[in-house]
Amino acid sequence: MTTATHDDQLKSASSGPAGSRHSEARHAPHTDTSFDWPLAYDAESLVRGFISAFLGKNSTAQALAKEMSDKTGTDFLEWVDHITLGPEHEAELRDAGFINEPVLAEVGQKVLYHPRAMLPRVLLQTAGSLNSVPVKLAIRPESVVDFVARHQLSGKVQGAFGNRLREVLIETENGHSFIAVERLAYRDFVEHENVPGFAAEVIAVREFWRARKRDFPNDEDAVLHAFALQQEAIDRVGADVACELFFAEERAYWELKNRAGRIQKRRQDLLGLGWGNHDHHTFRSSRRFFADLVTFLENFGFKKRERYYAGAEAGWGAQILEHAITGITVFADVDLMPEETEIDFSCQRLQDAPVLRTVGLWCALHGDSFLQAGMHHLEARFEFENLRAQLADEGINTMNPFSNFDFLKQAFTQGERWQVNPKRVERLVESGLITLDQATKFLEEGAVGSHLENLQRRGGFKGFNQKSVSVIIEATDPRAVQASHS
Repeated sequence: MTTATHDDQLKSASSGPAGSRHSEARHAPHTDTSFDWPLAYDAESLVRGFISAFLGKNSTAQALAKEMSDKTGTDFLEWVDHITLGPEHEAELRDAGFINEPVLAEVGQKVLYHPRAMLPRVLLQTAGSLNSVPVKLAIRPESVVDFVARHQLSGKVQGAFGNRLREVLIETENGHSFIAVERLAYRDFVEHENVPGFAAEVIAVREFWRARKRDFPNDEDAVLHAFALQQEAIDRVGADVACELFFAEERAYWELKNRAGRIQKRRQDLLGLGWGNHDHHTFRSSRRFFADLVTFLENFGFKKRERYYAGAEAGWGAQILEHAITGITVFADVDLMPEETEIDFSCQRLQDAPVLRTVGLWCALHGDSFLQAGMHHLEARFEFENLRAQLADEGINTMNPFSNFDFLKQAFTQGERWQVNPKRVERLVESGLITLDQATKFLEEGAVGSHLENLQRRGGFKGFNQKSVSVIIEATDPRAVQASHS
């Protein structure tokens, strides 16, 4: 079994503080608090072997896998929700690092997952495989209805709108069934009885997240408004579903302001997939509201993972948080000062600083991601080189990779320039935080706003490369981008 950590190949990657608080959520898998993520090549190879065997028996799945690669630049593995196998495969799965997950399943089924890697789950059951080939493989698009519509499937969707688990049979060939599942903040394999009126509540919460007023004369009022909506959402549909619906709308808001995101979403929607391959959502925050952002996420049930401080010269820090039920990860960025190296800046309120680093200037020009600006970028999992070539054909250029390892490849699309509110620029000049020349150029040319991030993971690697992230943060400083075009 391959158990080497990423540090064996990447000495510069930070594993984060070993003592970070990371408790279990309801039905959530246990997560080791060391955050020294391993390279689970043996586990990935094992799962890929089972998936490949299934594709060899189900031509519909095989054709879709090719379409995913050719038309969206994505790897079929990244869409797989689970496979079934017979009990005879339990030992090799456990040897590769899979363990029991405490979720609801049918009588006679056992759910296995890898707690330290990003890999599909396995349902062990009698006759779950035929000659070592899974008898069932499920992919997970955002919406099964969209998937059915795009592929003109004749099968009936099991489960009504608002159900936490919905599925549809795509095709059965040679005794091997290919299905699509939709999960609404739900990891179980057995649907709970629906609460009367729950679907209407889902619609209501989705609509008020979409219509959320983000820009108030006073940012403190905008934050209070967000928290009030969050409490209403949690009261109506629960924290997990409220979280799922919130981030769906955050992605939609980001797309409105990012051409690369719109183009790639269209490409994935043509196959009925949506953003089911999202990896993490990056929020840039002012120092003033960073603690509020973290609290907001924790109210949804997020737990803290790695916390980065890249050093005095870098001038930034980040708290990574993960929501175990939805599988959503957030990378929250903030300006940090040298003396704040030792504090837990994720929960201590930070005072305004005398200088603006990359993140602080971005927020000063555009607003916080939490409020007016929306996300800085969405990162999704792709076939790295394949996507770069496909986006180039669409007229979307990609920056140089800032991680380029066998187990982790990352690159931003060229930044989308946004117009800047003159009042924001005026305040920055009056405070001495930017020069008159910089102000003039920001007003004339706008300032870099957002990106789509192309990421490829191998070995199930869940971590990030702190040194390379620091490089790309510096490269996306609005002042640096401005200077490169002058």
